[in-house]
Amino acid sequence: MKQHTNQRGGVKASPSATRDAMGANKYHTLLRRILKEGAEQSAGKGSSRYLTNQLLTLTPADLLDIFEGHAIARRKLRDELALFMEGEYSTEVYSQAGITWWDYCGASLRNSYPTFFAELPALIGKINAELGASKNYVLHLGATGADTPQAPCLSLIQFQIIDGALLISAYQRSSDASLGLPADLYHLYLIARMIDAPLRSISLFIANVHIYTSNILSTYKLLAGDRDAKFTLNT
Repeated sequence: MKQHTNQRGGVKASPSATRDAMGANKYHTLLRRILKEGAEQSAGKGSSRYLTNQLLTLTPADLLDIFEGHAIARRKLRDELALFMEGEYSTEVYSQAGITWWDYCGASLRNSYPTFFAELPALIGKINAELGASKNYVLHLGATGADTPQAPCLSLIQFQIIDGALLISAYQRSSDASLGLPADLYHLYLIARMIDAPLRSISLFIANVHIYTSNILSTYKLLAGDRDAKFTLNT
């Protein structure tokens, strides 16, 4: 699939803009809060420490700060997004592209990301054709009770053009802070680059953001400056 790339939406660093009021990477600040203030929970995927109803608003410079400081499989995530937008369901196709983290779902990603992201090309085309001032464009993902091996963690993505700039707001029902959250942010950034307006911000409203117990030690390593910290996928 050919993707339109908006060069004006590219990430440019501004050292003063990449930090929160405490002078820290905003993503790292959230990780520290989960470790310090998070409650404990146990579920089918294992125990974790979590916070509820968190807001993370990131400028392009904030995104750069996160992407440069966290080991993100950028090429695989680009390929994954392209397959999602093509409506590809077969987990074998993803695995052949080196994207093996869906293997546990079985043969098909039915009623998961491809079902809904397949609507994105048409929606992006509409946004680019209109670029309407103060207009809202919304992509809904998932349905309660749908038969699926993996319900989308993202539930809604909203696009707004304000004063010629793009604001993306997303609601996330659940977020694995170690692996899922950086990946989702990178997907949202890639989507932003397909829109013919400069990106102003991406805001994530996260109902439940958590660090699995198996990843707590690696999280401390990451926060200590170890960019090679490895995280375990909990399935």
